[in-house]
Amino acid sequence: MTDFSTLPLKPALLASVETLGYSEMTPVQAQSLPPMLQGRDVIAQAKTGSGKTAAFGLSLLHSLDVDTIRLQALVLCPTRELADQVSKAIRKLAASIPNIKLLTLCGGMPLGPQLASLTHDPHIVVGTPGRIQEHLKRGSLHGGGIKVLVLDEADRMLDMGFSEAIDDIVGRIAKHHQTLLFSATYPEEIRDVSRRLQRDPVEVTVEAPHEETTIEQRFHEVDPAQKLDALAQLLAGEHAEHALVFCNMRRDVDSVTAELDKRGFSALPLHGDMEQRDRDEVLVQFANRSCSVLVATDVAARGLDIVSLPLVISYDIAHDPETHTHRIGRTGRAGQSGHAITLVTPRELPKASNIEETHGQPIPWRPLKIAPPKGKTLHLAPMKTLVIDAGRQDKLRPGDILGALTGDAGLGADDVGKIDVYATRAYVAIRRPLANKALERLRAGKIKGRNFRVRPLG
Repeated sequence: MTDFSTLPLKPALLASVETLGYSEMTPVQAQSLPPMLQGRDVIAQAKTGSGKTAAFGLSLLHSLDVDTIRLQALVLCPTRELADQVSKAIRKLAASIPNIKLLTLCGGMPLGPQLASLTHDPHIVVGTPGRIQEHLKRGSLHGGGIKVLVLDEADRMLDMGFSEAIDDIVGRIAKHHQTLLFSATYPEEIRDVSRRLQRDPVEVTVEAPHEETTIEQRFHEVDPAQKLDALAQLLAGEHAEHALVFCNMRRDVDSVTAELDKRGFSALPLHGDMEQRDRDEVLVQFANRSCSVLVATDVAARGLDIVSLPLVISYDIAHDPETHTHRIGRTGRAGQSGHAITLVTPRELPKASNIEETHGQPIPWRPLKIAPPKGKTLHLAPMKTLVIDAGRQDKLRPGDILGALTGDAGLGADDVGKIDVYATRAYVAIRRPLANKALERLRAGKIKGRNFRVRPLG
């Protein structure tokens, strides 16, 4: 039975499931939810998009005692971006349950506001291991009442060096708790973590459905001196109106972005050395189409979930086949077609052979004739982002911004793109030719009868 109503869930959670339009359980939900609701430890192999967040979200919300004001559920994620996604998903599932307090606590954010928000214990915390460990050590976070610990994308957390932090966190929270471990892969390190932290876990492995692939993949061998010319040529071609470019090193992300910018592309970088607010704003601009090309490292792009992404380019071939598979899986999502292109220098050919051997099928090599670089040609993104210095704390909602733009500002609804409202800021994408007009009108007019500072981003 794959209907949610077959589960012994609280009525409020069943109502949320119905409101969100979840008709039936995904395979990972159908296999993991029954043992999780019984309080069993679970280790589940599940990739992004499998429905795992809703699975552990429903389980931890079901076990929650809202009347007891103490931390009862802790979710650890490898990156701030993924933590934000998980928090949003759990909030939606909890919409029918009043008075639930959920906090997102991640590194790269100021500690002061987090400490202020912890003066009263939350029911649920979602965060990155380093910052959670810091709060537990300081005593600003109290782990004695935790009933459920979730390790989301555990393989990536180990890749990022969080193993010791996770062990330390487990040593600082309630001894008897349920541990739910989700990982895209089961390397031996994950097995070790499970053996250390779980009691007789139920193992869930969901086979990926054998759908006909919608991703066209090709490899080009290029001379190192011609890699930038090759990349610019590919980005100027078809399918490149929205592209994700992977580099292996943070310094290469910066240099490739700067070179693309010189050549007229609307490109932005994303890597772990950037301030968190800058990373947030880059992701907003890429998602709302104010930036055409995102140049990123693998770890920074881990939490990125753009449904319509026609092109992924590996400027540097991935270090291992699993990372390569993860990269190309960023395109061709939700039944859409996608293109994945990998540039390979002669020294990198062994890595390509490793990918071929692991996947058990020949690599689609294609010749690439690289034309001499032309003068600067502008490849502008279709949208431009405006920042409003107000957000949820000011009771600002997306509808208020849309109303101001389509009312007094005189824009059509089709001229306004994605609107993102955060705690103290809001971002709105406007069709590029109308961005200045929208900026002038918003500065001259009011939103919800109030004047807010509005400025262009980038």
